[in-house]
Amino acid sequence: MTETTLRGAKIGPVHLGRDAYVYVRQSTLTQVREHTESLARQYELRERAVALGWDAHQVRVIDADLGRSGSESTAREGFKELVADVGLGRVGIIFGIEVSRLARNNTDWYQLLDLCALTNTLIADSDGVYHPGEFNDRLVLGLKGTMSEAELHLIRSRLTAGLRHKAARGELRQGLPVGFDYDHDGQVVFSADVAVVEAIATVFRRFTELGSARQVLLSLREDGLLLPRRPTRTGRISWAAATYPAVHDFLTNPCYAGAFAFGRNRSEKRIHPDGRVITRTVALPREEWAVLIPEHHAGFIDWPTYEANTAHLRENWRPPRGTGGGPAREGAALLQGRIRCGRCGRMMQTGYSGTKGNCPRYVCARAKQLYGGEKGCQSLGGRRLEQRVLAEVFAVLAPAALDATIQALRDAEAAHVTSLKVFTLAVERAQFEADRARRQYDAVEPENRLVARTLERALEAKLAAQRRAERDLLTQQARRPVQLTEDELSWLHHAGADIQAIFEAPTTSCRDRKQLLRAILTEVVVTIADDKHTAAVTITWQGGSTSELTLTMNKTGGHTRATDEDTVALVRRLAKHYDDTTIALILSRQKRRTGTGLPFTKTRVKSLRVARAIPAYQPPTETVGPVEDDAVVVSISEAERLLGVGKVTLYRWLADGFLIGEQLTAGAPWRIRIDQVVRDRLAPEVPDGWLRLADAAKALGVARQTVLHKVQRGELEAVHVNQGRRKGLRINVNGQQAGLFDQP
Repeated sequence: MTETTLRGAKIGPVHLGRDAYVYVRQSTLTQVREHTESLARQYELRERAVALGWDAHQVRVIDADLGRSGSESTAREGFKELVADVGLGRVGIIFGIEVSRLARNNTDWYQLLDLCALTNTLIADSDGVYHPGEFNDRLVLGLKGTMSEAELHLIRSRLTAGLRHKAARGELRQGLPVGFDYDHDGQVVFSADVAVVEAIATVFRRFTELGSARQVLLSLREDGLLLPRRPTRTGRISWAAATYPAVHDFLTNPCYAGAFAFGRNRSEKRIHPDGRVITRTVALPREEWAVLIPEHHAGFIDWPTYEANTAHLRENWRPPRGTGGGPAREGAALLQGRIRCGRCGRMMQTGYSGTKGNCPRYVCARAKQLYGGEKGCQSLGGRRLEQRVLAEVFAVLAPAALDATIQALRDAEAAHVTSLKVFTLAVERAQFEADRARRQYDAVEPENRLVARTLERALEAKLAAQRRAERDLLTQQARRPVQLTEDELSWLHHAGADIQAIFEAPTTSCRDRKQLLRAILTEVVVTIADDKHTAAVTITWQGGSTSELTLTMNKTGGHTRATDEDTVALVRRLAKHYDDTTIALILSRQKRRTGTGLPFTKTRVKSLRVARAIPAYQPPTETVGPVEDDAVVVSISEAERLLGVGKVTLYRWLADGFLIGEQLTAGAPWRIRIDQVVRDRLAPEVPDGWLRLADAAKALGVARQTVLHKVQRGELEAVHVNQGRRKGLRINVNGQQAGLFDQP
């Protein structure tokens, strides 16, 4: 059929009155760059539109979708524009070299056909011109769309089958993580950069030592170690501070264990609330991987170690609320994550009580929480159980403790040398980068300050990084462990090693204690017999052997949180002389606490007295009662009132022994004995009307020095008296008047 026949049969004035759209698309940028003939054929459709009757200014070319797949229209802005203009009735005909250029899925294709049929829009390809509103043309277009979609499926199936076939032999060349490269023969080998290899090896060594990806991250950041990264986009190695995703990727990527893995992920599509189709990548469990070939190449660790590491990471994963397990944490519960209920078989939860939260308790309450049971399976306090388990652990470790300690001391130096290697290589890398920056700076023309300033800043940054690396190396070298001589090792062999002392040392953290127990214990199963007030404890050791124990439970009302006897004895002595408020004040000054760790108050002192049958303080009928003849025992305040002196003076006299007093305990009020001898020393007999120097000067209206001159000249009578530890004058001013020439 000629172009003229096509124009007369299908193309009418309505179509020529609208614009002709030429849709140009290729699936990938590689096709755009290399398949230029196909692209030229598509652009030549403009001449065909002109040949069919459209003016040149009526032909619009839509090529916004070059390099985009036609499997969906989500990312094809050009196709969306085309469909929108068709719906608005602006398009007379759509030119495409093939149906597959317009759409590769029937959803988009039939939507376009329906709109073209409603708006009387034609579709033309290399075979002819079609009207979607006519049955025969729509049938042909529908078949072409179905074949286009099937063609995409066949192409994809062939490519995927080829990849799987090659991957099954472990020969598929795929992107390698940082630390690996392909050699000339296509074999996977370690990276030639020794610093990269050592940094990755450090991650695995520290995970073996610490047992937690987060702890590895914190230790790397504390030491200032950088980790290598190689983005897929650039393929260049860069160094950055450690992050948790980076550390976790090193530990979980099977390539680092020498394994070839293919098909670890799967793409899933879902519809966003705004209507967009979103594709995401989902990690598959290991049993669903398409290909897995262990020992495919040399790795940083072997396959059994990789499986142990991934299992350990899974154990460290925080379990749902209400279940036991998880990594060793900072809490005081030493059996956290290792104690199991002997009744239902679930891991027991860990809880804490007390003001400081240091009293652990193990509870199995999941049956009540999940299934609405009347009560939980069982619960028990943690301290007594832990003490019993620890006693068994130390008894088991006793024969091997000495040899383990000596071996650890011998291995400490080797471990230190190994850990220094990564810091030494970091210094070498920093020196190389600083030297390269210096060469670049030296090569620039001094007059070209625009470039010189930038290179100068880069050089300063590299020099600062070099100084940090050297400082970190010196810090690690200073941490070198002390090497024991043969004589010291021989002495240690005869003297023995105390693992329990190390375990209970203040410098040993709760996490370290739990790590030690987890290296020895697999789990502890507890079954409580309520009628017998006992608990059957089964300890499962690493290796499978077990030990059976019987633990006596506390009876109702019995507990270990009791006030110490020394405090009780002190309260018994103080209650004879002081009330509960004063006793609470004394105990607080001494920083004493109740059995539950709370500070003493009046109410708690009273509770302690009642519980221990200590009589309450009975005050005397008189505030000051006689002790012997005219002697009394009084407090500081009462002594201040009776003797007419200040508290500071009284405390000084007590310290000097001038007064006799006692304290029942540190911080208790003073009890001072005052008799007639003390009164005589403090208040001597003085003639009536005889005044002190200050009072005499005031009575005469002269200065004290003038009074003293009168005493010296014999014009005034005066006597010396003793008042406490001081001596003073008493002056007779009766009948004396100030003289005319007396100067005040």
